[in-house]
Amino acid sequence: MDIVVITTIIASLFLVIGLSEPLAIRLRLPFSVVLALIGVIIATGAGFLLRTELTDAFNQQAAAILMLPIRSNVFLYIFLPTLIFQAVIEMNLRRMADDWVPILVLAVVAVLIATFFVGMALSWTGAMPFAAAFLIGAIVSTTDPSAVVAIFRSLAAPRRLARIIEGESLLNDAAAIALFSLFMGLVMTGETAPTIGSALLRLPVLMLGGALIGWLAARVAAAVMAMVAEHELAVISLSIALPYLAFIAAEQSGYASGVIAVVVSAMTLNFLGPGRMSPAIWANLRQIWAALAHWAGALIFILAALLIPRLLGDARLNDLLLIGVVIVAAFVARAVILWGVLPILSRLRLSPEVQRPYRVAILWGGLRGAVTLALALAVTENFRVDPDIKRQVGILATGFTLFTLFVQGTTLRRVIRRLGLSKLSPLDSALSNQVVAVALQQVREDIAQTAEGFRLTRETVRSEAKRFAQRLDEAVSKAEESESILDRDRVTLGLIALAGAERDLVLKAFREREISARILETVLAQADRVMEGARTGGRLGYARAARDWLQPGIRLRVAMTLHNRLGLSRGLERMTANGFEELIAQRQILSELHGFIDRRIRRIHGRRVSDLLHEMLERRMEEVEQTLEGLRLQFPEFAEELERRLIRRTALRLEEREYESFYEDGLIGDELHLSLNQGIAARRASSEARPHLDLAVQKLELVRRLPAFAGLDDATLKPLSRALLTRYAAPGQVIQSKDAHERAVYFISSGAVEAETAGVRHRLGRGEMFGQMFLLMKNPLRTEVKAIVPSTLLKLDEERFRKLLKRSPALRQVVRDAAVKRGVDPDALDVAL
Repeated sequence: MDIVVITTIIASLFLVIGLSEPLAIRLRLPFSVVLALIGVIIATGAGFLLRTELTDAFNQQAAAILMLPIRSNVFLYIFLPTLIFQAVIEMNLRRMADDWVPILVLAVVAVLIATFFVGMALSWTGAMPFAAAFLIGAIVSTTDPSAVVAIFRSLAAPRRLARIIEGESLLNDAAAIALFSLFMGLVMTGETAPTIGSALLRLPVLMLGGALIGWLAARVAAAVMAMVAEHELAVISLSIALPYLAFIAAEQSGYASGVIAVVVSAMTLNFLGPGRMSPAIWANLRQIWAALAHWAGALIFILAALLIPRLLGDARLNDLLLIGVVIVAAFVARAVILWGVLPILSRLRLSPEVQRPYRVAILWGGLRGAVTLALALAVTENFRVDPDIKRQVGILATGFTLFTLFVQGTTLRRVIRRLGLSKLSPLDSALSNQVVAVALQQVREDIAQTAEGFRLTRETVRSEAKRFAQRLDEAVSKAEESESILDRDRVTLGLIALAGAERDLVLKAFREREISARILETVLAQADRVMEGARTGGRLGYARAARDWLQPGIRLRVAMTLHNRLGLSRGLERMTANGFEELIAQRQILSELHGFIDRRIRRIHGRRVSDLLHEMLERRMEEVEQTLEGLRLQFPEFAEELERRLIRRTALRLEEREYESFYEDGLIGDELHLSLNQGIAARRASSEARPHLDLAVQKLELVRRLPAFAGLDDATLKPLSRALLTRYAAPGQVIQSKDAHERAVYFISSGAVEAETAGVRHRLGRGEMFGQMFLLMKNPLRTEVKAIVPSTLLKLDEERFRKLLKRSPALRQVVRDAAVKRGVDPDALDVAL
């Protein structure tokens, strides 16, 4: 084909893409529906021009359109990796990780159920072999992620529900393509009655193989990116190569899923990327991928739509009936997920409750797209598949896709409107009136000053001021009519706005390098959690989400167990260091939110609500400061180094801002500006390195601060510190149980514990010990000791404790005082005190 014709067609396609988006907004239709409709029109028109005898002027162009080298591999190897990779690197994976159970269950179970229902329905008709029926089921089981995302953006759905459904729609592509590969193999081998079990046995192999290849590829790419981190174009080029090489390596191996490889490679880069490159390069990388995915998504729809007339060329009436069977079976399968699986997950508290209107919107919004057409095309191109099966697969998959696009897609907004999901809630409507009134009052003040600066005539200013005053009076009147908003609701809305401002401040701090990329996603996730908590539970939900973040999670508990039991400290060191940084960043962000309350929230919700928000914010800051102080007591030198690094970062940012100001004012030239920025970059690179936290080194300092070891010289303290075992305890963790009492003594370096003996509880704090009574009393009572707050303990075995007790008067006095405090006669102990 002539290169000029191909270039003209490609340029024309981009022209169509550029005009389709505003057209879709004007027609109030999903973008994908408009693209598919244009593609069908173009293909149909080209076919007409090629066959008509009215003119031959456009035969060459029409033939070029119909003969475009569009093959299934073009979709699978070029467009699909782009779409999946970009979608995953845009995800907040740490928030997705909170809901990984429902996402994976829905992604896998939804595809399996859809494949089963469609496959069984078609096989019962007797129109095709068993394997072919299930092959069609796998092809039509995947939903279009872009359509699902568009639905939830238009609905303003609960964020956690949107995240789960979006994650499911992105990951079900991988499950569907893996199932497609299995049944495609069965169709090509000619087996007509395979067992489902034998087909599914290979599915875990494909997924695990793809995950391994994707992880290895991303790790290598991240390592190379770190080496060329200063060269933006090199980093972006490596990121573009990553998904394609991972996909090809997985597919060509024969034992791995290419889609899974792309998903895992993107997830790995999402975790590692921000820490291996500067914030500006990471932001630009994501922007370029967003543009690539936009073009790929648009081209895949148009090019796939060009194939529709070819795939439906010899459809018969019987085929239309089979398309109806596929439609009904697919709807039943989706309904089983929405009304069967999701309620079960909600009862198990793994998924938020999904209200009936949202279920109906999700059911009707399950559009199919280019992936379905690409898989169908792959079947029609395979010479090892029976021609009759190829024809049926092409017609049924294409017909079903057209139904979802042109029937469901064009009526989706109407359905949403009928369900009442497009209307503002009474609370949001009342808030809207107040926001408009406050905004217009501020505009009136600003416009008066602006008009004076413009030196306009008095008549013009007076006329426009009168018109504006009428609008302002109407807004104030509506706001006064909606004064029925309860303070409880105002507090909820204020907390949601406060969490949004917190998120913005986190991103601003990251752009200005006040916080590191290593902890960015974690701090962002916390802002999302408190926002979600406020949405679902108001004040209590916000406070609970803030407190939960300060509690140790499962990963920290595992790291503590590895350190306490096996002496493996690296994971705990890394997580403790990250915790320091996160708390310092959190304290910095929270301190700036008071100004947001005074500037914005007070003007909308009033003084009483804003005072309450100030109080809640202060309480949250106290909890953060208390947790930070506990860590600082454990690791004072490390805390000091982190705070020094924060000061150095701030100084460099301010210095860079001054140089930028000089440059913009023309006080320095290009060469000097570049030289100064290079100096800033060099100093910043050296200041970015985080000090290493060595738990072993910290232990000697912990020992020196304990009153029990006062008076001991370094010659005694150093071997003692080596003998002491550091143990970290999370709040609520049982340190000593009544049934398995250790013959050891614990010294509390930081934190607090609660000891329960015979129903009597007493608390011990920093500098105190426990366990000595059990060792020294002849008939000790069983005691359970539990941590109240995050605590650092030093554990000493019985033999060393007794030896040290004889040598140290300070330790004997501490033991004596503890006995008196607990009502025990020191003389009753089996050692002289």
